[in-house]
Amino acid sequence: MSWLHQLLVRATGAGRHEIAAMLWGFAYFFCLLSGYYLLRPLRDAMGLVGGANRLQWLFTATFVAMLLLVPVFGAIAARWPPRRFVPVVYRFFALNILVFGLLFATGVQEVAVSRVFFVWISVFNLFVVSIFWSVLADNFSNEQGRRLFGFIAAGGTAGALAGPAIAALLAVQFGVAVLTLIAAVLLECAVQCFRGLLSATAGWQPNSGSNVQRGAPGSTPADERLGGGIFGGVKLILRDRYLLGIVLFLLLHTFASTLLYFEQARIVAAALADTAARTRLFAIVDFSVSCLTILLQLLITGRFLKYAGVAAALALLPLAGMLAFAGIALWPTLAMLVAVQTLRRSVDYAIVRPGREVLFTVVSREAKYKAKSVIETVVYRGGDAVSGWISAALTGLGVGFAGIALLFVPLTALWVMLSKRLAAGMEERKIHEDTE
Repeated sequence: MSWLHQLLVRATGAGRHEIAAMLWGFAYFFCLLSGYYLLRPLRDAMGLVGGANRLQWLFTATFVAMLLLVPVFGAIAARWPPRRFVPVVYRFFALNILVFGLLFATGVQEVAVSRVFFVWISVFNLFVVSIFWSVLADNFSNEQGRRLFGFIAAGGTAGALAGPAIAALLAVQFGVAVLTLIAAVLLECAVQCFRGLLSATAGWQPNSGSNVQRGAPGSTPADERLGGGIFGGVKLILRDRYLLGIVLFLLLHTFASTLLYFEQARIVAAALADTAARTRLFAIVDFSVSCLTILLQLLITGRFLKYAGVAAALALLPLAGMLAFAGIALWPTLAMLVAVQTLRRSVDYAIVRPGREVLFTVVSREAKYKAKSVIETVVYRGGDAVSGWISAALTGLGVGFAGIALLFVPLTALWVMLSKRLAAGMEERKIHEDTE
């Protein structure tokens, strides 16, 4: 397979010792996102079962669920090392998926189960993906992240291609229960890829911070407990302006995404009447996003992060968001919705997300798992919930989507400036880390 090694080295700049870890990371993310994207179109369709005007309640319920689960995760992460708690968390979610499959197959309380499923999968997605990127930030250096995270993220995009394709083919013919079974199997495959990644990076210099409780001599970071309390992530965020900056960046992201999601729900609910048709449309949108994303990741991301830098990568998200707001405000049709959402989400997944994850390579190990988990679960869903109620309030006041788009203009400027500041803060921390 030397030809494959040579191809990967040329495409990514990876060293030969990094190839195995990079491929395990690719497969790991593929399994996670293919399983999630099998269920995502179903989530979006289930969210409309009780009516699009109820979405803000579902977002609020998701936020409450996050508040309850984060202390539990903090306690687990403090007590067990990553090698142990990551499989436990993934298998817990896999069991949940199988339970939902049984409920869907029996048709019990369709509206109630649909709403619970919407909340659950919103929690599931953020937790499993946040843990994935925490593992990467823990095992790859800042310099490696800039070179390799784009390629590894392409594994997730390949999974995001496979998931909607399978959902579109099987949802109507076999029913949604079959999708849940396949998703549970893929989550177990992700556990095995996680173990392969740890084995491939076992001989590397640990990419660690200061808050680590060391294990036995020669142990890897995955064998070491993080320590700290169950609310350690919250405390780390409140004490660190850099982490607070990431919080603000993500809040702006959730505000834009939620407003666009609500408008998407309104347009789709008005244009399509039944759940199967809506599921198929959402699957097609996800498939389109994944096609464009994987092209960007394989051809653009690594070089963009290397030459344009993290600041430019982060700034692409507010600019793409502004374009999406303008497009939908001027032409609120299904065709425009598909076009702008495909562009915005592709830029986010292909370039912005790897750049955002590089920000976490320069923080402590406890922050990589605990603070990162709080930011990408509680903060993210809290932003969703608040944004949902803001959207409902603006609609109640008679402010149309065009008015909301105008309100987003000054936020775009703030967001771009924040992107530049976060990248500068990362470089300062990296210089400090290199001189120690």
